[in-house]
Amino acid sequence: MSALGALLGFILLLFLIALIVRAVLDWTGLVTAGDNRWVSGAREVSHRVTEPVIGPVRRVLKPVRIGGVQLDLAFTVGFRRDPDPALARVAAVTPIRG
Repeated sequence: MSALGALLGFILLLFLIALIVRAVLDWTGLVTAGDNRWVSGAREVSHRVTEPVIGPVRRVLKPVRIGGVQLDLAFTVGFRRDPDPALARVAAVTPIRG
């Protein structure tokens, strides 16, 4: 069962990385001008990987409009928590002490 748990943890880690990539590519798409073929291809792949999880959540939990900004809560729910404490420790950011 340990190997199955490790495999599931690894798959969840890959999904969290895909969510981060999706967020970064979506934000860079808003900031940069022009059509970059590499960025649009990477964005398409990241959407294809994450949309099966984000899509159903988005249908239940609609995006919230705050003025001219739309906050997508489905992404937040998909990224909500890492169920494996060991992976959370690896991904934790440790402050630099001076």
